[in-house]
Amino acid sequence: MAGLQEKGRGAEAAFTLLRVLLPVLLALVVGGLILVALGKDPLAYYRFVVERGLLSPIGLQASITRMAPLLLIAAGLIVAFRAGLWNLGVDGQFLLAAVFVAALAPSLVAGGLPHILVILVCFAVAAAIGAAWSVIPAYLKAEHGINEIISTLMMSFLGVSLANVLIKLPFNDPSTTVPQTATLAVEDRLARLGGTTIHWGVLLGLAAVIGVHYLMSRTSLGLKLQIVGSNPRTAIHAGIDVRRLTFLAFAISAAFAGLGGAVDVMGVQGTIRADWNPAYGILVIPLIFLARFNGWAVIGFVFFFAVLMIGGESAARRMGVPTFYVLVQVALLLVFFAVVEMLDHARQKRRGA
Repeated sequence: MAGLQEKGRGAEAAFTLLRVLLPVLLALVVGGLILVALGKDPLAYYRFVVERGLLSPIGLQASITRMAPLLLIAAGLIVAFRAGLWNLGVDGQFLLAAVFVAALAPSLVAGGLPHILVILVCFAVAAAIGAAWSVIPAYLKAEHGINEIISTLMMSFLGVSLANVLIKLPFNDPSTTVPQTATLAVEDRLARLGGTTIHWGVLLGLAAVIGVHYLMSRTSLGLKLQIVGSNPRTAIHAGIDVRRLTFLAFAISAAFAGLGGAVDVMGVQGTIRADWNPAYGILVIPLIFLARFNGWAVIGFVFFFAVLMIGGESAARRMGVPTFYVLVQVALLLVFFAVVEMLDHARQKRRGA
C-alpha cells in the first residue's frame, strides 16, 4: 500500500512538472515556427538568446540585473492573486512611482541628503505612490463588489498617462532637448555587487519574493488572505474582515510594484523619458501562473524570462527580428498555459466522475 501511495505521489509530481514545463516548450517550438515563416533561422535565434543572455558574462549580469524590478512586481502579484484579486494595474503603479522617484532622487542628492537616506526616502515614496494608486480599485471591490479587472486596468491607463504628463510638464528637465526627468548620476545610484554591473536591488527582489512566499504559506495573515481568495463567503462566516484584507492585499501588491519602479530608476535607468513604459507587469503575470504562485519557482521563471529578454534584444538586432518579438513569446506562453490548464481541468473532472 505504501509503495502504491509513493508511486502515486511520484506520478502526480511528474505530471505537475510536465504541466509547468509544457507551455514553455510549446511556446518555444511555435515561436520557432513563426521565425521560420518570417524567413529566420529559429535555432540561430535561440542560440543568440542563450549566448547573449546566459553564457556571456556581461549578458548574464544584465539578465540578473533585469530580474530586480520583475521580482518585486512578482512578489506583489503573488499576494494579490493568492488573495483572489486581479491587480492588473501594476504597470501604472510601477511607472507612476518610477517617475516620482526619477524626479525626487536628483533633488534630494542636490540638497545634500546622505546616500542611504536618499534611497530610503525614494523607496518609501515609491511604495506609498504605488499603494495609493490601488485605493480606488480596492474601494470599489471591497465596498461595491465591482470587478477589479476593469478598475485596475483603467487606473493603469490613467497612471501611465499621468506619468507622461508629469515628465513633459512639472518634472521635465529644462537642460535637455527631449522631455525627460533630471538624470541621477551613476555614483548616486544603487551600489554594485562585487565589481559587477549587478546592483543590490536584485537582492531586495529576491528577499521580497522569498518573504512573500513565507508570508503566504507560514503566517496567519497569509492563510486569511488565501481563504478570502478561495471562498469569500467562508471567510465572512469565519469572522474574517474581508473588506480590510482586500485593502491590505491591494496595498501590498501595489507597494511592491512601486518599489520595482524605484529600483529600476535608481539601479539602471537614472532618468525616465516621456512615453517610456516597459510594461513589466503584463510580462510577469504568466510567470506567476506557470510557477503556481510558488515563490521559489517564480525566481526560476523570472530568471528564464530575463535571459529571454536580454538575449532576445541582442538576437533581434543580429537577425533583423522586431525587438518586441519577445511579446509574441509571452502571448504564446499564455495561450499554451490556458490550454494545459483546460486539459488538466478536464482530467480532474473525469477522475472525479
